[in-house]
Amino acid sequence: MKKLAILLMPLVLSGCFDDLTEQQEFINQVRASTKSKVEPIPEIKQFTHFAYTAGEKRSPFVAPKPEVIQDRLLQTQNCLHPELNRKKEALERYPLENVVMRGTLGDQNDLMALLTAPDETLHRVSVGNYIGLFHGKVTQVQNGFVELLELIPDGAGCWKERLTKIEIVEAGNASS
Repeated sequence: MKKLAILLMPLVLSGCFDDLTEQQEFINQVRASTKSKVEPIPEIKQFTHFAYTAGEKRSPFVAPKPEVIQDRLLQTQNCLHPELNRKKEALERYPLENVVMRGTLGDQNDLMALLTAPDETLHRVSVGNYIGLFHGKVTQVQNGFVELLELIPDGAGCWKERLTKIEIVEAGNASS
């Protein structure tokens, strides 16, 4: 049996040495018809030296001197500022344009507004709560609107007051 396998092995392996000229012709034809798409290397721009002239000024990576900070605080101390030490409320994360009044709860003496935030959560708001990005304090809640007193920065380190209203959205006018 072993001798028979040894005699038949060259016969079986002779089928593996087939003619590859057809495949080689196809490969040569594809190489001849294909163009290389290598882009040329871009030209390197000449470097121009820039003279650094701000060496005598304060480095932005070093904390300012305490007297500079104190002077800045004195400049803005005698004007209107928001109360920064209080805890932020949930509706202070959203711009007023994105907060929608849906209705009211309570009686005339203790009226609360129902406001919807952009994430579709419903919030109860009464006088003294804060809404919006500009420290808007609720000053009045009525059946048709909520009135806020916002503090808008004036660009000089102080703040200005602005009255704003959020009006109720009727059921037919609601966009959601």
